[in-house]
Amino acid sequence: ARMSLLQTWLLFTLVRAPDPPCSSRGLSDQPQLSRDGDVVIGGIFSFHNSWDQTTHTFTSGPQQPKCKSLSLREFQNAQTMLFAIEEINNRTDILPSVNLGYTIYDSCGSVEMAVRASLSLVNGHGKNTAAGSCTRPETVQAIIAETSSTPTIAISATVGPLHVPVISHFATCACLSDRKKHPSFFRTIPSDYYQSRALVKLVRHFGWTWVGALCSNNDYGNNGMNTFINAAKEEGVCVEFSAVFFRTDPREVILKIVETIKTSSSKVIVAFVSYSDMEVLLREIALQNITGLQWIGSESWISDMNIATAEWQHILRGSMGFAIPKAKINGLEKFLIKLKPSFDADLYKELWETVFECILHTQVNVEKKDICKGNESLNEVQNQYTDVSELQIANNVYKAVYAVAYALDKTYSCSTKENGQEHTIACTNATNNHQPWKVLSELKKLHFFTTTNEEVYFDENGDPAARYDLLNWQQGKDGKTVFVKVGFYDASLQAHLQLSFNNITIIWAHDQHQVPVSVCSESCPAGSRKAVQKGKPVCCYDCIPCAEGEISNLTATCMKCPPELWSNYKKDKCISKLVEFLSFEEIMGIILVLFSLLGICFTMGITVVFFTHKDTPIVRANNSELSFLLLFSLTLCFLCSLTFIGQPSEWSCMLRHTAFGITFVLCISCVLGKTIVVLMAFRATLPGKNIMKWFGPAQQRLSVLAFTLIQVLICVLWLTISPPFPYKNMNYYKEKIILECNLGSVVGFWAVLGYIGFLSFLCFVLAFLARKLPDNFNEAKLIAFSMLIFCVVWITFIPAYVSSPGKFTVAVEIFAILASSFGLLICIFLPKCYIIILKPEKNTKQQIMSKAQVK
Repeated sequence: ARMSLLQTWLLFTLVRAPDPPCSSRGLSDQPQLSRDGDVVIGGIFSFHNSWDQTTHTFTSGPQQPKCKSLSLREFQNAQTMLFAIEEINNRTDILPSVNLGYTIYDSCGSVEMAVRASLSLVNGHGKNTAAGSCTRPETVQAIIAETSSTPTIAISATVGPLHVPVISHFATCACLSDRKKHPSFFRTIPSDYYQSRALVKLVRHFGWTWVGALCSNNDYGNNGMNTFINAAKEEGVCVEFSAVFFRTDPREVILKIVETIKTSSSKVIVAFVSYSDMEVLLREIALQNITGLQWIGSESWISDMNIATAEWQHILRGSMGFAIPKAKINGLEKFLIKLKPSFDADLYKELWETVFECILHTQVNVEKKDICKGNESLNEVQNQYTDVSELQIANNVYKAVYAVAYALDKTYSCSTKENGQEHTIACTNATNNHQPWKVLSELKKLHFFTTTNEEVYFDENGDPAARYDLLNWQQGKDGKTVFVKVGFYDASLQAHLQLSFNNITIIWAHDQHQVPVSVCSESCPAGSRKAVQKGKPVCCYDCIPCAEGEISNLTATCMKCPPELWSNYKKDKCISKLVEFLSFEEIMGIILVLFSLLGICFTMGITVVFFTHKDTPIVRANNSELSFLLLFSLTLCFLCSLTFIGQPSEWSCMLRHTAFGITFVLCISCVLGKTIVVLMAFRATLPGKNIMKWFGPAQQRLSVLAFTLIQVLICVLWLTISPPFPYKNMNYYKEKIILECNLGSVVGFWAVLGYIGFLSFLCFVLAFLARKLPDNFNEAKLIAFSMLIFCVVWITFIPAYVSSPGKFTVAVEIFAILASSFGLLICIFLPKCYIIILKPEKNTKQQIMSKAQVK
C-alpha cells in the first residue's frame, strides 16, 4: 500500500511539474563570415585543408576541432559568394527591396564539421534561443556547399528531409544524382557520370586499351572510378591496376602505389584524384624520378595552378584531361583585392598573415615571422586568391548564388507578367514567408542566363548540362606550364559528336609529338583474330590466323566470306572463288575433243568406204541402210560428247543430256535391228518358214523409229517437268565453285540411262543367241562383243560418275560415251573394212553365203 501511494505521488508530481527551460545542447558553432539580411543564404566551405585531431577522453564535453592550413582557393570561392550577393543586392530586377544576407561556416574538409555546420544553418546557430522559452529558429533558404563530394553527401542527407536546397559548386559524385537519397540537392558542376564516360572516350580515341587507374579514397574518387571502369569495359579498354589512397594515409601506402606504377606495363595513368591528394602522390613520384607516363586527369587537378607550378611539374608535362570551361566574372578581381585585415572576421586576418607571411599582433615565439607593417596590398601579390585567370569553380559558386536568388524571386512573387511582358514589383512578403521548400520547388523549374550570357538550368536529377574543356599541359615560352585547350566535350550532343578536337597540336609525355602507345598486346595483323590469354583481361591476347574462307581487317575478328567468295593468301580480303568446269583450253578437254574428232573422222572414213563399196556383198549382207544409219548415229554420239565441254549454260545443259540419250538409243536401235535381221535370216532358211516377210526393210525402219520415239518421249517429259539447269556447286570444294549441270529430275536422268541399258542388254542377249549360227561371216558375234563392251563401260560408269569430283564427273561421262562409241565402231565395222580393203577376195556372195563348219 505504501509503494502504491508513493508511485501515485511521483506521477502527480511529474504531471504538475512546469515545462523544462528550452536551451541549446553542446557547443554553439559560430560562423566564419556572416551578415544579416531580410533573407539569409547559408554557405559551407573548406577554408582550411585539415584540422588537429583531438582525443576524446569522455570526461568532458567535446571540443571544437582547430582548423589549420588556410586554402586560398576556397577563400576565393567564399568571397565569390559574397560578391554575387552584393551584386544582387545592388540590382533592381532581382529581389527588389530585399536585402540578402549570408552565414558561412568552415568545414575544414571534415564530414563531422560539415554536418555540424549544416545543422547550425538550419537551427540558426542558437541565436534565437533564449533561456526559458523556445522560438522557432530562423532557417536559411538555401545552402551553398561543398567543395568535395563526401562532406556534401553528409550535408545533403542531413538537410534533405527538411526540404532545404543544397547547391554544390564542386561536388561531382554521380551518387548525388539519386533523387531518392538526395531530394533537395542541386549542383552547378557536371556529374562525374559524364566525366568518367568522357575520359573513356578520350582513352579509346587514342587507342589506349591498357591503362592504370588511381583514385582518391572518398566518394568522389571511388564513384568516379567505378563509373570509369564500367564504361571502359563497354568500350574495350582494360585497367591493368586500380589503386585508391587518401592524403592522410601512411607513407607506406603511398610508396606501395608508386611501386605499382613503376612496375606496370601500361604507359597511360588515369587519375581520378582530388588536387590535395594528387600533391601527396606527386611528391613521392618526384622523389623516385618516375617520368615518361601519360597522365589523364579529372577536373579536380587537371586545371590546378598550384600543381602546375610546383617543383614536380615536369613529371606531368603533356598531361591531358577535362576541366570546367573557363569563365570571367566582371568586377570580381577588384572585389577580392579590396579586402583589408581591419574587417571584423578573424578569417580575413588569417588570410593576411598567410599571404604576406607576417603576424598582425605581437606574440611570444612567433616562429621568426615579421610583424605586418599595415601597408601591404593584395594588388601586389599573385596567388590562388588573387588569380582570376582560372575561375571555373568560382563561376560555379557565382551561378549557384544567382540560382538561389532567381528561385527566391519566383517564390516571393517579385515579378509579374502583364501582356506577355515581365514587370518587377516590391517583394512585400519576403521577410514573413521563409519556406525553403518553395525555393526547392522553384529551383527545379529554373532556367536563366548569367550576366556573361551563360545558360543555367537543372535536369530532373539536379544536374547541369555536362560540358568540359579538354586541356593539355604544355610548356610556355617562359618555361612554365600552361593549360592549352585542345578539344571539347558536350554530353548533350550525339554520341559521335560529343568529343571534338581543334587544330592545336597536342604535346605528349616527354614533350613528344607522337601519340604514345599503351596496349597489353599489339594489334593483330590483318588475316588473324584475337585469342584471349587464359586468366588475363580481354586486352591481352594472342593473334591466331583466320581459318580458310575467313578474313579479318581492322576488327581482328574473323568473318566468313560470302558463299561465292574466298579468302586470299593473306586472309585480309575476300576474292572470287576459282570457277571450275571442263573447258576446251585445258589439257583434259583438248584430249577429249581430239578423241571425239578422231571418232568422227573414223566414222566418216568408214562411211566413205561403205558408200564406195555399197554394192559389195559384205555391205549389203546385213541391211546397208541400217549400217549407214548406225554410222550416222555414231557420228552424232561423237559430236554430242562435245556438248559436255565448256561452261554450262541453260541450253547446253538441256542439250547435252537429251542429245546423248536420243543418239545412243538411235545407235542401239540400229544395232538391235541388225541383230534381229541376223536371227530372222537364219530362221528364214529353215523349211516352211517365211519370217523375213514380217521383218523387211520397212519393219526395220519402223522398229528403229519406235525405239527412238520412246526415248524422245522420255526426254520431252524430263524437259517439261524438271529440266537440267546450270548450277554452281559450292559444297564439294570450299575454295572453288564447280560449274555443272544439275540434273533437275534425277528420275528423268536415270530413266534415259535405264532405257539405253535395257536396249543394250536386249541387243546383247539376242546377239549372244545368234553367235553360233552357221554363217561363214556371222555379224552376231561382232555385235555381241560390241554390246559386251558397251554394257561393261556403262556399268562401270555409274560408280565412277557418282564418286568423281567436279569436272572429272563430266570427263567420266564423256569417256563413257567415247569408249562405247569406239567399241561399236571398231567391233562392228572394222572387220568389214578389213575385208573390203585388205581381203577383197572374200567380199563375194559365195564367201558370205557359205556355211561355216560346225565343230
